[in-house]
Amino acid sequence: MSSDPLIALREFETEALAAIAAATNAEGLEAVRVKFLGRKQGRLKDLQALLGKVSPEQRPIVGKQFNEVRERTEQALEARQADLAKPKAAAGPAFDVTLPGEPFPLGKKHPLTQTMEEFKDIMGRFGFTVVDGPEVEDEHHNFIALNIPGDHPARDPLDNFYLSVAGRSADNPVMLRSQTSTVQIRVMEQTKPPIRIVSLGRVYRPDNPDATHSPMFHQMEGLMVGPDVTMAQLKTVLSLFAAAYLGENVTIRFRPSFFPFTEPSVEVDVSWKGGWMEIGGAGMVDPNVLRAVGYDPEEVTGFAFGLGVERFCMRRYGIDDLRAFYQNDIRFLRQF
Repeated sequence: MSSDPLIALREFETEALAAIAAATNAEGLEAVRVKFLGRKQGRLKDLQALLGKVSPEQRPIVGKQFNEVRERTEQALEARQADLAKPKAAAGPAFDVTLPGEPFPLGKKHPLTQTMEEFKDIMGRFGFTVVDGPEVEDEHHNFIALNIPGDHPARDPLDNFYLSVAGRSADNPVMLRSQTSTVQIRVMEQTKPPIRIVSLGRVYRPDNPDATHSPMFHQMEGLMVGPDVTMAQLKTVLSLFAAAYLGENVTIRFRPSFFPFTEPSVEVDVSWKGGWMEIGGAGMVDPNVLRAVGYDPEEVTGFAFGLGVERFCMRRYGIDDLRAFYQNDIRFLRQF
């Protein structure tokens, strides 16, 4: 170390900054700190001893230079410590921020969701308003108001999903709705005719799963009530709807049937691979149902229909097995 304090300070700073820059890890940098800035044996302490030997005239100049050198050295040390603490970049070429990014693949809506949205759009163009209702229902809306008597097979506990709910008495059980017809009752209870509505949603029946049945499936319920509503109007609406969703060349048929809440009643079938597939039931609203909601069947009539969403989707896309909608096979879902 030079006996000239100013020269010694320059030498100290040059060597200290070089050693700091050359340190490749935290341990090596700590050794540099101890060597140059250590309080007991560091070279900066030796320089302090040298300062005590300068003349009173030089002391302000040398003291100022000493403080500046120490400050620059400490700042360089802190900067190198922060640099070494940063996570190392992965090996490979530098990231080019000017390159275009890779788009994330977007998911699609489930085919049944797509189908129900298209149903809503078609029925909206026919003048029907979309409404909704609860999936957990009471017996009044699911059976009684729909003219289904207590001894009807449809009310068998083995054919329904009854729920055990705290606070519900035995004479007022609740259940997962077995049909979207419950929504038409709720709407008519709160609305004066004329009415033109559809409701889409899940329904539940303890069916054994097979190619065309599932214990949970989707329906679209339709209801039109007003003066002089006729069966011809019902058949027209269903025929136009089928053509709008399945194509103009689709063939549907109406078969006489019986439902407690409609009279007369029909089953609706669609042509399917040389045969027929049932897609829903329909008919004129039974006068007893109109009376149950406070309507006068002498003043208004109405029609109602319930269509299977899954079966329409199967017919449109040529799907043979309804269970495919619920197996979450990405190869199947990517087709839509």
